[in-house]
Amino acid sequence: MADAQALEEVVTFTSDLIRIDTTNRGGGDCRERPAAEYAAEQLSGAGLEPLLLERTPGRTNVVARVEGREPSAPALLVHGHLDVVPAQAEDWSVHPFSGEVRDGVVWGRGAVDMKNMDAMILAVVRGWARQGLRPRRDVVIAFTADEEASAEDGSGFLADRHAELFEGCTEAIGESGAYTFHDGLGRQIYPVAAGERGTAWLKLTARGRAGHGSRVNKDNAVTRLAAAVARIGAHDWPLRLTPTVRAALTELAGLYGIEPDLENVDALLDKLGPAASLVEATVRNSANPTMFDAGYKVNVIPGEAVARVDGRYLPGGEEEFRTTLDRLTGPGVDWEFEHHEVALSAPVDSPTFAAMRAAVREFAPEGHVVPYCMAGGTDAKQFSRLGITGYGFSPLKLPEGFDYHHLFHGVDERVPVEGLQFGVRVLDRFLRSA
Repeated sequence: MADAQALEEVVTFTSDLIRIDTTNRGGGDCRERPAAEYAAEQLSGAGLEPLLLERTPGRTNVVARVEGREPSAPALLVHGHLDVVPAQAEDWSVHPFSGEVRDGVVWGRGAVDMKNMDAMILAVVRGWARQGLRPRRDVVIAFTADEEASAEDGSGFLADRHAELFEGCTEAIGESGAYTFHDGLGRQIYPVAAGERGTAWLKLTARGRAGHGSRVNKDNAVTRLAAAVARIGAHDWPLRLTPTVRAALTELAGLYGIEPDLENVDALLDKLGPAASLVEATVRNSANPTMFDAGYKVNVIPGEAVARVDGRYLPGGEEEFRTTLDRLTGPGVDWEFEHHEVALSAPVDSPTFAAMRAAVREFAPEGHVVPYCMAGGTDAKQFSRLGITGYGFSPLKLPEGFDYHHLFHGVDERVPVEGLQFGVRVLDRFLRSA
């Protein structure tokens, strides 16, 4: 059982980590090392021997192993990233890197994504050290760099260059799952991630004949690219149900006493009300145009135009995604992956999923644990290269009206102190029993 000091430390660690500005602006513009050194110091205080590992100076990762009670059991990886997305201070109620604790809430960038989970991990293992406790199986802890960009300096680097540190790991937990979702009807749902859509960030390039803006030009790169982008944005992707999403829909339908009609999913989603938001983004592939870059002067037709598209595809859906993009872009527009990562799927009938469900239920008996698939992606993609099956499990108890999803990368990101302490209790219970 997590001790009183662990419940205090998780608040301190969350606040301290937020105050360390690890903004990842992309293109290598980030420095996680101060946060990595802080995490390593806390792990050392728990009697562990953390390693600090870098592919690029300043882009630091931390890895440590906690020996379990059953050395022959498969090891479990527990990972969290140290970088955060940018925040504009003028938009916030408090400074985004203040780590201020006010009215029972910790404020700042990273409070939910995901320095809260980093702090929980630190609090749990330090609590074990004080109480002389160990998890059932070996637990490998990894605090990573660069998750908010390409992960090349973080989990990708660790998986490719330091695979030996994860020897024996068969499963992993990371962001984002086991948080309280209030359905507006009095129910509390705790979705645990057992899948992720694949990442397909695309660059589209159209080429044409440059010329004067006043002249007739049937070979206009901007026109050609704009038409392709419009087709992509308007495309209705067909319904595709993965095993994880089928399980999610079935369990949610059961919770609401609804027939799980998987032949008419859109109608089923309508009946689920607010809970439909847990699955509606993961019943199809998607491709959203996000950037457009063309020309340098209003009276000059450029010879090239470029756009970016955020594509996501379901497990088993990559081939359909590729062929659809070929068709939608059409002649004269080329596309390529700027960043490409696999889709993931994890079993929902595994002992590990059952242990996560049990841990949440112990401390939230009123809650309903359901599986779901993440619309986006995490470091689990890179660790899957090592044959590690990933789940999203970073437990938080949240009050009604606390919009968890909109706080991810949003303004006034914050986390309740009680939510952090719930997370420590659940994480401690799960890691010692899984």
